[in-house]
Amino acid sequence: MADVTIHSLKALAIFKTLFEAGTASQAARTLGITQSGVSRSLAQLEENLGIQLFLREKNRLVATPEARELYDEILRLMGNIEELRHSVLALKEFGTSRLRIAAIPGLSFGFVPRLVAALLECNRNFSVSLDMMSSHEVQLAVESSHADIGFVTLPITSRVLRVEPWFTTEAVCLVPQGHGLAALERIDVQDLRDQHLVISNQPSISANPLLELASQHHVRIAGKTEANIGTITALVASHVGITVMNPITAQDQLAPRDGVVMRHFSPAMTFSFGLIYRDNWKQAKVLGFLREEGRALLSHYPATAHSPAGES
Repeated sequence: MADVTIHSLKALAIFKTLFEAGTASQAARTLGITQSGVSRSLAQLEENLGIQLFLREKNRLVATPEARELYDEILRLMGNIEELRHSVLALKEFGTSRLRIAAIPGLSFGFVPRLVAALLECNRNFSVSLDMMSSHEVQLAVESSHADIGFVTLPITSRVLRVEPWFTTEAVCLVPQGHGLAALERIDVQDLRDQHLVISNQPSISANPLLELASQHHVRIAGKTEANIGTITALVASHVGITVMNPITAQDQLAPRDGVVMRHFSPAMTFSFGLIYRDNWKQAKVLGFLREEGRALLSHYPATAHSPAGES
């Protein structure tokens, strides 16, 4: 076939309409051109392609197998063009047409998905992927360009990433309704004595801040259940034990029917979270959008110390 030109693209568009209409007269009416114009375009296209697209039987046009295959290819081409149009719209609004996010589990049950929802509500043409992994794995994913941005637990150190602190929370204690500690407004570490704790599973027991705090205050617990962070609130709701965790994760996982109360905890245990990205993303419009939406989201959570600032 000759080089693709505006004329050949027009001929393909006329062919598509003719294939769908079945007759040159109907295609001409649909396109608002003359029937002879449709016929000339078809003849030129067949000559350029070197294949016959329709058999002419009496006053009818019968599509050949080659015509069916060409029609399918045109539909695929149109789909790609539409996808390109969507990408251009997203580029215009956000400076990128796709966003690959890596996030820690603690923010992946509600906070980050709500950011994604806000992004897509603003522009449905945007493409997003979201992967949940440990903070260290998030850092590696962004450093290696397998993710564009990441939500991590702070602090982290990286020579190649920009680290933007977002917010700090104070831990809360989760207790089943009816539990003896549920009547307290604030639960102290001493109140954990002889309690069964539900904690996040860690490679090393010494890495768990709650157990470290209990040890520092010479508080002897009755026992512990180690679990994935996604199951901790369910275990508390099932009266397995009590836990201390950041309020973002707690609120995102709990429902009123779970029968779990959230209480202040002392001494204060803080959790800090941040956004990381490579230097070439520092001017991306989408980051400004996420910061603004992040501020709005944090107003719905308890015990947030501060909300997204600018880049650091």
